[in-house]
Amino acid sequence: MTKLRWGIIGVARIATVKVIPAMQRSETCEVVGIASRDLAKAQEAAKQLNIPKAYGSYEEMFADPEIDAVYNPLPNHLHVPISIKAAEVGKHVLCEKPIAMNTAEVLELIAARDRTGVTIGEAFMVRTHPQWLRTIELVRGGRIGQLRYAMGSFGYFNRSPENIRNMANMGGGGLMDIGCYPIKTSRMVFGEEPRRVCGTLVDDPDFGVDILGSAILDYPSGQCVFGYSTQAVPNQRMQFFGTAGRIELPIPFNAVPNETSCILIDDGSDIKGGSIKVEEFAPCDQYRIQGDVFARAVRTGTPPPVPLQDSFCNMAVIDAIFRAATSGKWEVPETMI
Repeated sequence: MTKLRWGIIGVARIATVKVIPAMQRSETCEVVGIASRDLAKAQEAAKQLNIPKAYGSYEEMFADPEIDAVYNPLPNHLHVPISIKAAEVGKHVLCEKPIAMNTAEVLELIAARDRTGVTIGEAFMVRTHPQWLRTIELVRGGRIGQLRYAMGSFGYFNRSPENIRNMANMGGGGLMDIGCYPIKTSRMVFGEEPRRVCGTLVDDPDFGVDILGSAILDYPSGQCVFGYSTQAVPNQRMQFFGTAGRIELPIPFNAVPNETSCILIDDGSDIKGGSIKVEEFAPCDQYRIQGDVFARAVRTGTPPPVPLQDSFCNMAVIDAIFRAATSGKWEVPETMI
């Protein structure tokens, strides 16, 4: 398969530290260029990462016929408008999560995809990691009986006023940044959409963004309860409980690249954990896998691992949690129908 030639939009840390190096080790991806509104930044990143081309504007890179696809890791408020600009000139788009500011923006992106015929997907790298694929397989296969509920947590500490996660006008806040992960992964494992959600959020008085939150997602066959904070000790965990066992992912979201990962499977027969069985997975880089799977989707004309319809559903849950935090009531996520 001919390698997919990538252009990188901006010099965000996730791109320069995680995604670009992973794609450069890929057999299906080739990073051809990187663009910034500050040409010097683009040139410096290109030099550091051995990228052939640097551009002083996104539009200049979009006009380059040697670019097949772009990766968009810009701040949340620029995800949809810049992705649409890329799509309009025929570039395939892999856009960071959350893909939009709300469901209305996702619909704009879907319209652009349908109008241009390009592939557009959301960069939820967990979707293709082996530990998550195995978890889904085990739950579907009945290893823990009937799935009843899931519990999750995700947190880190960041009070920097210069960080985009603390800027309300750029789509900052904890729910958009990390709360979206328990939503996405519980939807993956349940294989359903929540019928209703409730939640409570705490805003930082200086930044005006949510820094602490908890939510309940009520699925047809069970529930997911999760909490998150951007001003707490770093932590992450997901657990799934069934009628005959549980599965735990100790590092569910930021699996360490090129190190083994694992899931814990417990039938519950020993409260001290003596019945836990560990399944390990060979070292891998989930960002490399993400790029490979997206590239194959483009070349074969098949849907990307996280298509826009799925992105809409995830965004609908996020929107509903924001509404619930204000109303104090259960809220029903919007549907595309």
